[in-house]
Amino acid sequence: MKIQLFADSACDLHASYFSQEELELIPLKVHIKGNEYEDLIGIDAKELYKEIRSGEVPKTSQASPVLLEEKFTQLAESGKSGIYIAFSSELSGTYQTAVMIRDQVKETLPTLDLTIIDSKCASLGYGLVVKEALKAINSNLPKEEIVELAKEHANSMEHLFTVEDLDYLAKGGRVSKASAFVGGLLNIKPLLHVEDGKLIPLEKLRGKKKLLARILDLMEERGSNLDQQTIGISHGDNEELAQEMKTLIQERFQTTEFEINMIGSAVGSHSGPGTLAIFFLNKR
Repeated sequence: MKIQLFADSACDLHASYFSQEELELIPLKVHIKGNEYEDLIGIDAKELYKEIRSGEVPKTSQASPVLLEEKFTQLAESGKSGIYIAFSSELSGTYQTAVMIRDQVKETLPTLDLTIIDSKCASLGYGLVVKEALKAINSNLPKEEIVELAKEHANSMEHLFTVEDLDYLAKGGRVSKASAFVGGLLNIKPLLHVEDGKLIPLEKLRGKKKLLARILDLMEERGSNLDQQTIGISHGDNEELAQEMKTLIQERFQTTEFEINMIGSAVGSHSGPGTLAIFFLNKR
């Protein structure tokens, strides 16, 4: 019997991918203009960015405990084994809630066999880890190997990203307001990365050209076999910038495999429009 894989919507994979593959979606929640929506299902990211640009400030919340209980109960009753790869615990409470709900369900249904992994990843970096795990499941690898492979992939995933306006991250408590203030000055472009699941400001560069060149330099410094990887590029409703970055990566590293997706509503509520994020495996 195949292992059931779960992922939440912060992985920024297309909704169609969840329906095509044996992958259970756990949506995070987005709150805007007095309404609550399920990310990826009930709200279109492009519309969300339009609302943010008009001055709306969306908020997000973790996955529904009721939904988690329902899905974990169904898993136990099916007799299948499961793996849930979760959004970074440093950016959402979903991982901690999932562990709590799993333990509660296990009290009444002790046959529940579910491993929950804190990916410490976000957006398409998280999505690439999910896709690698699904590939391993479809290759019928033992569960222990799939779990180790997913953890190794997550630990090796680099995140480099820039935002159009650091105020979006500051409003959501993801970076300090002081960092946001400096970022807004003099065409300064912030470069951030993820360290142990947290968003960490890395450098500030003046102008887009210097910023993109620095991203390429850091990819070369940190990456391994970039011509043989699938490079992830996610963007906050800025397809043109994502394609420009793809071309630069192709020219520099001869990479042929890319996954380019728009950042979904849950992550995009905090990163804002115009964000550009690059994901690749490091040399660890």
